[in-house]
Amino acid sequence: MKLYQFSSCPYCAYVKDEFSRMGLVEGKDYELVEASRGTPGREEVVRLGGLSQVPFLVDGNILMYESRDIVDYVRSRKKVVGA
Repeated sequence: MKLYQFSSCPYCAYVKDEFSRMGLVEGKDYELVEASRGTPGREEVVRLGGLSQVPFLVDGNILMYESRDIVDYVRSRKKVVGA
């Protein structure tokens, strides 16, 4: 699972905070990819999803932009995996 983000993005911070609350560990459960404007990460976001917007989650074939949708998806996925 990859989360494309940049540090001054409040929506990205929300997702990272929620991941932490769920007990997810960066580097173990997900990878953070720097995606501020002008970076290869941002180019990848546009190439994969079509929009220049973060946060952007890639989990296999799942591509997702909205922070609350990302958190809801990962929370439901975690329940299924942990069940």
